[in-house]
Amino acid sequence: MTKALNAVKTFHNVINGKTVPSSSGEKMDSYDPATGKVWATIPSSTVEDAEASVTAARSALPAWSSLPAMERANYLRRIGDLLSEYADELAELETKDNGWVIRETKHGLIPVLTSMWHDAASAAILGSKGETVQVGTNTVGYSLREPYGVVVGIIPWNSALWTFTIKAAYALAGGNTVIIKPSELASVASLRYGEIIQSILPPGVLNVVSGTGAEVGDALVRHPKVNKVSLTGSGNTAKAIAQSTSQQPKPMILELGGKSPNIVFEDADLVKAAQGVTLNGIFSGNAGQICVGGSRILIQRSILDEMIALMKEEVTKNISLGNTMDMQTAMGPVANEMQFKKVCSYIELGKQEGGEVIVGGRYGGATLLPNNEELADGYWVEPTLLKVDSNSLRICQEEIFGPVAVIIPFDTEEEAIAIANDTDYGLGAGVWTSNLDRAHRMIRSLESGNVWVNTYRLVGTELPFGGKKNSGYGTDSVLEYTREKTCYIQLS
Repeated sequence: MTKALNAVKTFHNVINGKTVPSSSGEKMDSYDPATGKVWATIPSSTVEDAEASVTAARSALPAWSSLPAMERANYLRRIGDLLSEYADELAELETKDNGWVIRETKHGLIPVLTSMWHDAASAAILGSKGETVQVGTNTVGYSLREPYGVVVGIIPWNSALWTFTIKAAYALAGGNTVIIKPSELASVASLRYGEIIQSILPPGVLNVVSGTGAEVGDALVRHPKVNKVSLTGSGNTAKAIAQSTSQQPKPMILELGGKSPNIVFEDADLVKAAQGVTLNGIFSGNAGQICVGGSRILIQRSILDEMIALMKEEVTKNISLGNTMDMQTAMGPVANEMQFKKVCSYIELGKQEGGEVIVGGRYGGATLLPNNEELADGYWVEPTLLKVDSNSLRICQEEIFGPVAVIIPFDTEEEAIAIANDTDYGLGAGVWTSNLDRAHRMIRSLESGNVWVNTYRLVGTELPFGGKKNSGYGTDSVLEYTREKTCYIQLS
C-alpha cells in the first residue's frame, strides 16, 4: 500500500440526519491522485447500511412529499444560500478527492452548485403543476404531478459534487426523498456535502452512503422500496443496474459516456477554435475526465497544419501541471490508479495503431514533475494529441476518459458529419464555423444530445443535458423526477 500522509481524515455516512460509520466498522482508504498517497478514510458500507438508508428515506417520504411546493422550495433555497459558508472547504475536498484543480473547483464549480439549488427551488413549482381539461359536457379531467418516492442517485468519481447536486436538488424539488451513492474512488466531498446539507433538511430526506458498487450500489438499486434510479457513469454500470432490476423493473435516468467530436471548418476563427478544442474541449481542469470531453478533433484538411500549430501553442503555453491546490495549475492528474493505467495503455495503443504524437505522450509524476518529490507517485499524464488517418481505430471509437485526443482530417461537410456520427456515443459535439447556415445544418445532422457552436462545454440549468445512443437517456430535471396521475370527475 502507498505510504499514507501524516494527517488522515475520517469521514462518515449520512443516514437519517446523522453522520455514522459503516455498520461493520470497516473503512476504505481514499487516495489523493496528485500524490498517490492516502489522505482520508471513508466507510466501507454493507447491505445493512443500504437498508438503513432506504428505511430512513421511506420514513421521511410522507412528510416531505406532502409539503407544498413553495415550502420545499424554501428548503432548497436555504441550501444554496448556505454553500457560500463552505465554498473553500468543499472546493478543496473535491480537488483532493479527484484531482480537479482548485482554480476550477473554487471559482467555477461551487458558484454553479449554488445556482443549481436556487434553480431547483424555482422548479419545484413546475413539478407540482398539472392540467385541467373539459372531457365532456358533465366531465372534467385533470392531471397531477406526483413524486416517484425514494430516488437513488449513483454518481461518478470525476465530478462528484456537480452530479450529486443535479440529482439531489431536482429530485427533492419534485417531492422525492434521496439516497446518494458516491463512487468508492472519490466519496469524501460527497459525504461532507451531505453532512453540511443535514443542517437544513429534515432527517432522512437526503442520505449519503459510501461503499462498493457490487455491495452497496447493487443493494440500493434492486431494493423493492426504491422507486427510481439516476446514474451518471459508465455503460457497464448501466448494464449491471439493468440486470439487478430485471425482476423488478424501475424507471432510470442514464447519463453515460461519450466520444464527442469537435469539428473545425476552414472558415472558423482558428485562434478561438484552437483554444476551444484543447483547453476548453478536453485538457483543462480535470484532465479530460469529463463525459462530454471533445476527444475527437475533426479539422478540415485545408487548415490542418495551421490548426495543429495553434493547438500545440495553446497546450504548451497554457496547460501547466503541478500542485492541484495552486491557483496557477491548469490541469490535474488522472483521478485514480486504475484510470491512470487505462489512459496510459491507450496512449501506447494509439502509437501502435499508427497515431502520430503531436503533443505529449508521456506519463508518471516522476517523469513529468521531476523536481517535485511530493507529486512523484501521482497519477499524472501529459496532455496528448495524436494525429490519425482513420476514425475506425480503437482510440477513436473507445472512451479513454483522460487527457488524450485524436486529430482526424476531413475534406467536406458531408465527410465531417459521417465521421462525427460514426460512434456508438451521442452526448456532445462542437462545431467551429462562421457560416450560420452551416451551423444550423450541422446541429440538425449531428447525432448528439448537446451541440455547441463556436464554444464548448457550456452547461447551465436553463437547458436540459442528456444524450443519445449509448450515451444514455433522460435528464436530471424536476419533470423527470415526477410522474403524472390522470383523474376524471363526472359531474351530476
